[in-house]
Amino acid sequence: MENLVKFIQDEFVAKNEFPQFQAGDAITVYYEIKEGQKTRTQFFKGTVIQRRGAGASETFTIRKISGTVGVERIFPINLPAIQKIEVNKHGKVRRARIFYFRGLTGKKARITEKRR
Repeated sequence: MENLVKFIQDEFVAKNEFPQFQAGDAITVYYEIKEGQKTRTQFFKGTVIQRRGAGASETFTIRKISGTVGVERIFPINLPAIQKIEVNKHGKVRRARIFYFRGLTGKKARITEKRR
């Protein structure tokens, strides 16, 4: 049964080609918003907190600070509205899911950049 589900996902789900990114990276996601008959492109710029799932059902969570409020957004990796993803910085973190990042503010919330 698992092979059948994997086969269907591989064959029929359109895959988007995006750059490699992981938790701790600062990225910008450009996605399309439809308002009535108009469409516009909006971006969400923040730090990746986690990637979860595999294959067609994979998602990633981005966190940013808007004013003094933390805002998180979950994007499916195969969302057709996503136009492109830009990796701004590769962060150096030791965990795959950095939920402790939610409690940090100010200078403590900085992630050091990984040299490439």
